[in-house]
Amino acid sequence: MANPAAGPAARAPGVKVALSTASVYPENTATAFEIAGRLGYDGVEVMVWTDPVSQDLDALRALSDRHEVPVLAIHAPCLLITQRVWSTDPWTKLKRARAAAEKLGASTVVVHPPFRWQRQYARDFVSGVWRMADETDVRFAVENMYPWRYRDREMLAYAPDWDVTKEDYRHFTVDLSHTATARTDTMAMVDRMGDRLGHVHLADGKGSAKDEHLVPGRGDQPCAELLHGLADRGFDGHVVIEVNTRRAVSVAEREADLAEALSFTRRHLADARARRLAAPPRTGRAGGAV
Repeated sequence: MANPAAGPAARAPGVKVALSTASVYPENTATAFEIAGRLGYDGVEVMVWTDPVSQDLDALRALSDRHEVPVLAIHAPCLLITQRVWSTDPWTKLKRARAAAEKLGASTVVVHPPFRWQRQYARDFVSGVWRMADETDVRFAVENMYPWRYRDREMLAYAPDWDVTKEDYRHFTVDLSHTATARTDTMAMVDRMGDRLGHVHLADGKGSAKDEHLVPGRGDQPCAELLHGLADRGFDGHVVIEVNTRRAVSVAEREADLAEALSFTRRHLADARARRLAAPPRTGRAGGAV
């Protein structure tokens, strides 16, 4: 396991690696900025939830300045526990998330598809997200989800669908813990996203119904394969470490997990870049370099 005392993982040019503030739960947003700065992450993705600091733009800007850690993305409050955060109206939530991203210099707003019981919101969601995306340079990257399962029963909780590639969105977020929980073919989903893949939530899973968010490399998801392929896809977004550390028995164990996740990600991004630079140029029919 990586040792945070050994210092930040070596930075590689290209894709930035951010820490989701959700990765330090049950610690708070301020702790996430502190850890991200200490371990050498390129930035953070702020999960807007019940922690008041996550909802306060002035407080977030102060944390970003203090720890020299930029806010690269805002995760809109789409969870069950955030139904009353930033209004009960889902469109107001997205407008406030967009405003937060613009004011804090973040490039992306991550949003989940609606719950099925949010009928009007679900009915207008695809067109509404397009409309909001047309009004800003901030990306609205819609995230893949999964069916809810209990024993042998399956419930479709999201609309229009948990598989967001079935709808026409400008940008997608792929979450590898969610693909594991959905028991779907991750790379096939990424292929369907194509050049609309704008954001990555990197985590691992083993197909449990519990949405595990394991440290990359501890499950059966193609985390390394995905990272290796980002350069070939022309990916220009961010990779965000979104893992579950709530079982950590100490601060040191939590930081070790987050250091390991960062090291894994940077290592495979660097390997992909090195192979790409070492590869001979492709040639066209006349033998010239392409």
